[in-house]
Amino acid sequence: MSQNTETTTIAPGRSRIAVLGTGTMGSAMARRLLGAGFAVTAWNRTAERAEALADDGARIATDPADAVRDADVVLTMLFDADAVLETAEAFLPALPDGAVWMQSSTTGVDGAHRIARAAQDAGVALVDAPVLGTLGPAEQGKLTVLAAGAREPIDRLAPVFDVVGSRTVPVGERHGDASALKLAVNVWLGTLTAATAQSLAITQAFDLDPDLFLTAIDGTPTDSPYAHVKGSAMLADERSPQFALDGLRKDLVLAQTEASAVRGDLLAAVLAAFDDAAEAGRGGEDINAVSTAFDVPEGSTGPADEH
Repeated sequence: MSQNTETTTIAPGRSRIAVLGTGTMGSAMARRLLGAGFAVTAWNRTAERAEALADDGARIATDPADAVRDADVVLTMLFDADAVLETAEAFLPALPDGAVWMQSSTTGVDGAHRIARAAQDAGVALVDAPVLGTLGPAEQGKLTVLAAGAREPIDRLAPVFDVVGSRTVPVGERHGDASALKLAVNVWLGTLTAATAQSLAITQAFDLDPDLFLTAIDGTPTDSPYAHVKGSAMLADERSPQFALDGLRKDLVLAQTEASAVRGDLLAAVLAAFDDAAEAGRGGEDINAVSTAFDVPEGSTGPADEH
């Protein structure tokens, strides 16, 4: 397609959005958009994941080109950069002039740059727009959108950002900068999750109720609501994926590779814990399944009594 300087206003009730990638996050975002009055077309490699959205009013596309043929916005929420680029190869030739590409997959910086080149070659306005949040915030429209790119397409996407998120963080005009920030945040997320798991395990190793750890930090300067959310789920063995462990592992590897100038022993240790959980078959579970890497072996006892 060729770049068209004439653009349409994006608004509920008058705009069509193609959502490509309807896994946990993509489906939740699609339902938010449908609920706000946008016309949504959905496509997913595993067709059943998209077909579930038909009951919510989405049109189900047979392929990426079919999905975008009348779209004002195409939203990609796929596993990695390779999946995005493979899908883009199919949809870019069919994308109408003036449409905006909201790229929300976590791809890393190199992946974001490759995607930006593909968009530029096709004459498509692209916004690097990964989101912060898991299933719950996505369902509630409380994601944080990180937005990088030219001002005009970012401004045009504001009505979409406002439906899927509660706040938007402008990161700048360079494609890839929002993706870089997303990696930094996900390293923090992985570190906090693994640290919570480790502290719960240490509490157990001392023959204490592990819930006492969460009670002890509650309301203190070191407290974190996220530690309570994930810690409580760990203690309840509730591992239905809000954010799948394999997805976060992928992001940690990207950060380790692309920010190699930063001292990486802490990141390596966090990644090793997630690797252990994945090797134990937990990759499709929630990231709180990293707690299994810190399980106290059966028969272990607490510290020896002092006499």
